Amino acid sequence: MTQPTLNKPPLLVFTDLDGSLLDHDTYDWQPAASWLQRLEQRAIPVIPTTSKTRAELLALRQELGLEQTPFIAENGAVIGLPPAWQHARLDRDPASPDGLVVKTPSMDVDFIRRRLDVVRERHGLRFRRMGEMDLAEVRELTGLSAAGAEQAMCREGSEPLVWEDDDTKLQALHETLRVDGLRLTRGGRFWHVMGAVDKGQAAEWLLARFESLRGYRPRTLGLGDGPNDLALLSTTDMAVIIAAHHGQPMTLESARVYRTQARGPAGWSEGVEHWLAQEPGWESGEPQ
Repeated sequence: MTQPTLNKPPLLVFTDLDGSLLDHDTYDWQPAASWLQRLEQRAIPVIPTTSKTRAELLALRQELGLEQTPFIAENGAVIGLPPAWQHARLDRDPASPDGLVVKTPSMDVDFIRRRLDVVRERHGLRFRRMGEMDLAEVRELTGLSAAGAEQAMCREGSEPLVWEDDDTKLQALHETLRVDGLRLTRGGRFWHVMGAVDKGQAAEWLLARFESLRGYRPRTLGLGDGPNDLALLSTTDMAVIIAAHHGQPMTLESARVYRTQARGPAGWSEGVEHWLAQEPGWESGEPQ
């Protein structure tokens, strides 16, 4: 059986979803549709890089037309490789019907949940883990359908939580988790706890995989709107910080960072257009 061919794009696009490619409240992505189509026509991989779970992404990838590209889920704790990104010697033939190989560089979610429960009791902290919420509560917090909320609860390498205590105790949680080899990062709706991984490290892993398969390193564009995207945006050659209403500082200053005026998928399109209007070679599909 021959391995599917991976084309030679000059560019890889890594994108956050909620609040970026997807509207924060409605999850609509239509304002970005024309740019998604242009990138697909040029065979430029658009790689979802998100706090969402693998279960959530499987349906979304189909809806967005991204079934042939890899994905990074749970803020870097889960990496999905479609057949064209699989290495014949490094990846076993998967049993899954969609042909995905899934890598989990983080810690197991059950271990993370047990640690959080111990830390909460020992330090008298107030927070609620997603794993102890019922379906109705997750739906209320996320605005998702019942099916969507169930998919969001299918965690593999990270645990979201709602913080209900003061900021000084939050810093204590940061430090305690760090000693345990765990990391706390802020998303759009939740804080996320995982092993010592992040979106930037996962993107670097995928770039190294691409280079081992194709023999060159393409340019990279990263887009995101929240603090948990900063690790990604600090690693890509070009970065877009999409305007958001969360009020969290997005402290990344560089000539290669563009800040949009528009929010959500309209801001996503604005950012892509800003960089690709001046990026040679991407339309021809030839690496520079």
